[in-house]
Amino acid sequence: MQANIQEFLDYLSAEKGSSVNTIAAYQNDLTQFHDFLSQSGDTDGELIWGAVTRDQLINYILSLKEREYASATVARKVAAVKSFCHFLLRSGIIEDDPTEDLDSPRVKKRLPRTLTFEEVEALLRLPAQSSATAKGLRDTALLEVLYATGMRVSEVASLTLDDLDLEGRKIRCVGKGDKERVMPLYDEAIKAVRAYLERGRDAFLGDERGERTLFLNPRGERLTRQGLWLIIKNYARELGLEDKVTPHTLRHSFATHMLDGGAGLREVQQLLGHANISTTQVYTHVSREHLREVYDEAHPRA
Repeated sequence: MQANIQEFLDYLSAEKGSSVNTIAAYQNDLTQFHDFLSQSGDTDGELIWGAVTRDQLINYILSLKEREYASATVARKVAAVKSFCHFLLRSGIIEDDPTEDLDSPRVKKRLPRTLTFEEVEALLRLPAQSSATAKGLRDTALLEVLYATGMRVSEVASLTLDDLDLEGRKIRCVGKGDKERVMPLYDEAIKAVRAYLERGRDAFLGDERGERTLFLNPRGERLTRQGLWLIIKNYARELGLEDKVTPHTLRHSFATHMLDGGAGLREVQQLLGHANISTTQVYTHVSREHLREVYDEAHPRA
């Protein structure tokens, strides 16, 4: 059974172009499902995917809920099992899909948490207080690029020197599904990146002069997603914003502020790299909620 899981993961990588993070999530979810079947006592002898029943799937979902997983997490794990079973059916490994009539758990749509423009400004100013240091220069450039482009944390961590076109005032990134997009940079972001390249990046390199990754850690290696998140989190803590900030808060704030400023939904979709515009539309709800807050605070009869 584990061999079939690996075949599915190879399919996601080679044919679907799924990211490393997506494949890792599928592997984790499907291994958990496999372990549940092995330990549930509902099977007799060796596990066979063709013998998996709808009742076993329902018991698996109930077990996830009993363990108090968030509804979004349960929905993701069920979606992983359904995708896997669809693959098994297409591959002829199973004759009937036990997930065919299985409803996915409903997920309450949560609006992305965003910062106000003033909070973003305060966050961007913090590293500049130690901008004379290599770390201050790097962090200033890092935060400015995040807010200038709305990139995902993983996309920013993957940037290389070859992705920069500072003369053309733009930057290139490769997002989900290896889709490339080019985004403009505003002047402050360009200034911050130039300062980091001229006076900060060499301090991180050490002997690794051939390293092309843009943002580096103290060992001269590529800054990881976790390392990047820790940087953001530490600055947010200094401002008392730790509870409001997640790794994608600047991405959410970028999208909402762009819409508030008059950008079109299609343009914001392209900048964010969303395959479906419905994903981008959630920010219009955030924008309307902000408008309501402003209205309630400003209108004399509100």
